[in-house]
Amino acid sequence: MPTSRVTATKKSTSRKPPTRKPAAKPVLLTGGNPQIAKADGDAPVRAYIAAMPGWKSALGRQLDWLILRTVPGVRKAVRWNMPFYGVEGQGWFLGFSCLTKYVKVTFFRGMSLRPLPPVGSKTPESRYFHIFEDDVLDEKQLAAWIRQAASIPGWDGGSPRNGGVPL
Repeated sequence: MPTSRVTATKKSTSRKPPTRKPAAKPVLLTGGNPQIAKADGDAPVRAYIAAMPGWKSALGRQLDWLILRTVPGVRKAVRWNMPFYGVEGQGWFLGFSCLTKYVKVTFFRGMSLRPLPPVGSKTPESRYFHIFEDDVLDEKQLAAWIRQAASIPGWDGGSPRNGGVPL
């Protein structure tokens, strides 16, 4: 009579599903400016705005909405850790970034705007508008600057030959 052999059974090959780590929050640079990778489109700009600390995030959403409403078809990107807004074929006209106590709106060709945005720049053509936490935003004036800035040739990020980032 043949002897029966006991055979080992295979271990189950089912594995636990991998645990997903929550998405890491973007690093905040000096002054609380979010570090967001260079990318084109709405998603990286939304990621930047969501990462803006405290009251600045609501202001970022308000600025984004105002720009979208004022310039239909506006192009968006993140460059140098700030959202950029531009018009296809004309270049970038505006960007903004977080500083410790305010949000700095940069008009790349701000010297062409009337009235001039209030804060000068080291670069000859740019002008800034600083928005502090308790400021009441003059949307009418800001929309007028946005409209003007979008209607003139913008900044092309420098020539591609020089490592610039054209629109």
